[in-house]
Amino acid sequence: MNEVQQRIDALVKGNHVVLFMKGTAQFPMCGFSGRAIQILKACGVNELKTVNVLEDEGIRQGIKEYANWPTIPQLYVAGEFVGGSDIMMEMYEAGELQQVISAA
Repeated sequence: MNEVQQRIDALVKGNHVVLFMKGTAQFPMCGFSGRAIQILKACGVNELKTVNVLEDEGIRQGIKEYANWPTIPQLYVAGEFVGGSDIMMEMYEAGELQQVISAA
């Protein structure tokens, strides 16, 4: 595991809920990242760690390899990859995302 992967691994495993996104929770820089934040707020997530991939090219590329998932945002809960904004939306509408977050 290279240095970037180790940094990503530490972020994923060291925080309950982590969203790798474009921009910040206050200022999302793409619609998908903005939607992901809104979904997490609707789930009542208080402890959210966000990582702005636009500030670190290594993480921006490395996160795609980490989960073998080509797009950003990416949500991790309790060290497990959940998915991107489309999957988050589907899970939220089905009531599954709330369960994953509260169970973890």
